[in-house]
Amino acid sequence: MALNPMEQFEVKPLIARPLLSIAGHDIYFTNQALLMIIVAVAASLFLTLAMSRRALVPSRGQSMAELSYEFVANMLQSAAGEDGLKFFPFVFTLFIFVLFSNFFGMIPGSFTVTSQIAVTFALACLVILTVLIVGFAKHGIGFLKLFVPQAPWYLLILLIPIEVISFLTRPISLSVRLFANMLAGHTMLAVFGGFVVLLGGAGGVLSILSIAPMALIVAIMLLELLVAFLQAYVFAILTCIYLNEALHLHDHH
Repeated sequence: MALNPMEQFEVKPLIARPLLSIAGHDIYFTNQALLMIIVAVAASLFLTLAMSRRALVPSRGQSMAELSYEFVANMLQSAAGEDGLKFFPFVFTLFIFVLFSNFFGMIPGSFTVTSQIAVTFALACLVILTVLIVGFAKHGIGFLKLFVPQAPWYLLILLIPIEVISFLTRPISLSVRLFANMLAGHTMLAVFGGFVVLLGGAGGVLSILSIAPMALIVAIMLLELLVAFLQAYVFAILTCIYLNEALHLHDHH
């Protein structure tokens, strides 16, 4: 395990020569790009193979695929109503991608895609762009009513700018929440892993003390598995809430 806890987040080119050049900037095939491809292929293969032999008594793989489908469908319906179900492919793809990326990052020696702010910010911008397109497509210019809360007119002078700023900062809050949680958890694991290496190599009584950080690593790993799922859920449920606002503005679905 790397003694530098931040080394695991370094994006490295896997091929020395750039794939292409855009406006003078070389584009390389990196370890981050490789893991994103692996995550997409693994998720597609899992869902395809799990549902290829559908049976009345489902296998473990079929049960997991069906549970994930029902989980996202119920979440979308409860947050955005029946109208929201048309966006099931979009939300399901986001949830599965973030979930698989988080879990793949738990494999020792792997790379955590969601620990990169560039990736999470791109996903968050995609969500907000979709919300804007849906909102203006359904309500036209009336979508701007989203920024006008139901309040006395003299308070709107203060509330409208707050609503606009709150909306514009959503890509930042959505992306930083996921990025920071994954970064912090993996950094903590690397730090305690460094303690194990240092204490274990010191010899004598200090080697025995290395059991303590090792036990903490096991506990944090279990916690990180829960965090990996929760962060995928939070990203997906916030996407559903934003879509609900675009579909229904201030009305309840």
